[in-house]
Amino acid sequence: MATRTTRKKATWKTSASRKKTTTARKKTGARKAAGTRKKSTGARKKTTGRKKAASRRKYSRGTSESVREEMHEMKRGELRSGRSRHKVTNPKQAIAIGLSEARAEGKKVPPNPNRRGRKKSS
Repeated sequence: MATRTTRKKATWKTSASRKKTTTARKKTGARKAAGTRKKSTGARKKTTGRKKAASRRKYSRGTSESVREEMHEMKRGELRSGRSRHKVTNPKQAIAIGLSEARAEGKKVPPNPNRRGRKKSS
């Protein structure tokens, strides 16, 4: 049985052991005392209108509930897709089915980004 030889690791002095210089410190106290920030003079305007589109809820609560139900069905192996009724195993497909059903029920769902620019051919 061969014996292992252990090498000592090189020990380097860390930056914590070095003496810190006091001249390179930031002098923030003097800047804060100067008072460069402007103070608001008037009362703030209170908005009573609708929220910005970015901060509003994009999907209704009913939509998220229908997606949750479809995911639950998929996990139990009961979710089927299309006329052929093939079993759904992909979570993305389950979400798409849930959103599609919510759209059909008239719930608040943004338009499908994959169908943008398409026109119905009749």
